Amino acid sequence: MRCVDIFRHTAAVRSTGAVKAATATCLAALTACTAPPPPAPLPGATSVAGPASAPVPAPEPTPPVAVAAEQRRARNWAEYRQRAAQRLVSQNPKGAHIGPVQQPALAIPVLEIELNGDGSVRKVSVLRQPSQARDTVRLAIDAVHRAAPFGEVSHLPRPWRYTEVFLFDDTRRFKPRTLDE
Repeated sequence: MRCVDIFRHTAAVRSTGAVKAATATCLAALTACTAPPPPAPLPGATSVAGPASAPVPAPEPTPPVAVAAEQRRARNWAEYRQRAAQRLVSQNPKGAHIGPVQQPALAIPVLEIELNGDGSVRKVSVLRQPSQARDTVRLAIDAVHRAAPFGEVSHLPRPWRYTEVFLFDDTRRFKPRTLDE
């Protein structure tokens, strides 16, 4: 499908009422998840600290969708690997991409990542060293350490390790192969 075809398809989908209804439902659900505003002070009431105290800024709220995703535990290793791959990409924005993989890839290092129960990295082993662009192995290992911790694994069966294949393009940006599964 060429880019032009994608835009035609997108325009046709946008005109349907189903998309508008789905968008309205999502917005309503997100609006319902927000916290209510703090109660207004009673007239004539003074604060405990007195009138000279400066107002304390409220902390910025965390989006409820992001909190819910982080709090759920992975049900199995396949789900855990998927979340870890997404975290690798999100924590390495300059070194990762999620688009189509360049053919042929510049290098394909394969790492085994061993974890502690809390999801921190215990050990990273190189299972496949590419014959060219050997520096991509170090880039992949550094990306794993930047993205850690990946989330608790103590509820999953041992051994707490998984394998990730890194697909590097000519600009030395990677895509975890797990995202293509």
